[in-house]
Amino acid sequence: MQRIPEPEELMDDAGQALAYAQADFSEANGLFIDLLKRQSPGPLSGRLLDLGCGPADIPLALARQHPALQIDAVDGARSMLDFAQRNIDADGELQDRIQLVCEHLPCANLPEKAYQLVVSNSLLHHLATPEVMWQTVAACAQPGAQILVMDLARPASALAVDALVETYAINEPDVLRKDFRNSLFAAYNVAEVEAQLQTTGLHSLNVSMVSDRHLAVSGCI
Repeated sequence: MQRIPEPEELMDDAGQALAYAQADFSEANGLFIDLLKRQSPGPLSGRLLDLGCGPADIPLALARQHPALQIDAVDGARSMLDFAQRNIDADGELQDRIQLVCEHLPCANLPEKAYQLVVSNSLLHHLATPEVMWQTVAACAQPGAQILVMDLARPASALAVDALVETYAINEPDVLRKDFRNSLFAAYNVAEVEAQLQTTGLHSLNVSMVSDRHLAVSGCI
């Protein structure tokens, strides 16, 4: 099935951002955190860069679980970062360990070769030019850094898209059902992501399906 890009790259509409921030993504977030844990030999430490942090659910969970982490969380949507800041402020103890950055990829203001971990969840399919993701990863990661990028994987047919929407978003608000459907059509498949990595020289990273709707890029560079 041919990829159909999303109408917009950023979730910067206030109503859309609110629906997303209030949605329950605990299953996907839990899968992401579990994949990162399996990839790591022990507790995470050092500087972590999260690209496309949304309301900061994953940075908050990682910061709570790994006290030696310092996190820079990037998103291009100011309305989404407003929710992220509220969530961080509500915690009361993590304000000094999570820094929010409003930036579009490629991020010119991020320090080069500064991060021991570079991660991203559900950003890649939003990008019309996916190479900016991998260029940012390569520019910001220290040699030997751990990388984990998880995203939706495009199904083989429109019927498969409909089945996934009915399975995972049947009780969600209309805006989320629509976004999920658009995102599945806009997602890249494993072969396309492998080609992106080859084009940008990230040959050491591996691509695999990790659920019926998610792929993950993982490894060290």
